Amino acid sequence: MRADRSQVSRLLKTARGQIDGILRMVEEDRYCLDISDQLMATQAILSRVNREILRAHMKGCVREAFASGDAEQKVDELVSLVDKLAR
Repeated sequence: MRADRSQVSRLLKTARGQIDGILRMVEEDRYCLDISDQLMATQAILSRVNREILRAHMKGCVREAFASGDAEQKVDELVSLVDKLAR
């Protein structure tokens, strides 16, 4: 992985902490919209992590594949990824 590992780890630990908090909120029967707000905040963090990892992949692995003339597999991977993101 070429993304900044310390940043990715920090963000994932933050998301994990938020999920623990959401579980407590559910157990405490907290207000639905408060739980939903925390879920959306956690999803935003996970999306940010995913964007960072994908950005690093494209700037590193994909760029190297194009430079070496071996881009076909990377293009197929990216097409598959776009399909998943579009769902």
